[in-house]
Amino acid sequence: MPEPGPALLAPAWVPRAAAVVGASGDPPKGAVYIGDIGAGSRPYEVVNGVAVIGISGVIVPTYWYIGSPYVTGCNGLRLQLSMAFDDPSVQAIALVVNSGGGLVSGVADLADWIAEAKAAAGKPVVSILAEFAYSAAYWLASAADTISVPRTGGVGSIGVIMVHWDLSAALKEVGIKATIIAAGDRKADGNSYEPLPDEVRDRWLAECEDIRRLFASSVARYRSAAGASLDTDTVLASQARTWEGPAGTMEAVTSGFADAVLAPDQAFRALLDTLTT
Repeated sequence: MPEPGPALLAPAWVPRAAAVVGASGDPPKGAVYIGDIGAGSRPYEVVNGVAVIGISGVIVPTYWYIGSPYVTGCNGLRLQLSMAFDDPSVQAIALVVNSGGGLVSGVADLADWIAEAKAAAGKPVVSILAEFAYSAAYWLASAADTISVPRTGGVGSIGVIMVHWDLSAALKEVGIKATIIAAGDRKADGNSYEPLPDEVRDRWLAECEDIRRLFASSVARYRSAAGASLDTDTVLASQARTWEGPAGTMEAVTSGFADAVLAPDQAFRALLDTLTT
């Protein structure tokens, strides 16, 4: 059985949530089960005509709760946005982002859908970073019309990472031998019980690079549509670096990866002022 697919994650120093549910197995406090959202209800808050939608924690393709500080499912995020685009009381949407990234699956298609749906709805979407948006979170944030980041926050990590665990030496040391029985020459590629062959590593690296190029071209397209001077080559040249801290966030704005260095409340006030004027 192969290892899990590639992930879009922030640098290792970004703190991760230790768990996605409580010790009892209950959902995170304040989260709403998607199946409980009925007609007429809103899975988001509306403040002066602005729908506030959070992107927090690890981004995964499917998660059946909305509002968790630990996990954001692409399915739930799409549902929230779709409802907000159709909501006559919503004039604009604020994505409040605080995430170090997550899995590749679902992110590219969701980001493209956001870019298309906001244009069709005629409603602006802004990404307000509560602190940081790295990797998968940045991919989604870049689909908005603007990106603001606080001076202590960060953006970037436009790259892909994949981890293979070779447990063969540890198993041998404790006297355990795994016997792989697989039908199909490639069925056991990347299993954890044998060293990773160079051929498999090179193939996986090529797949990661292919996704990185898709990531970079998407960011360049979204940011160019938002008025930033970014092309795919420039995004690729970042080599998945991050921009953080007062100097780094200003550099991100100068180079087109963000639009403003603002505290979240200032960014939200700026959006309200734009709507009223």
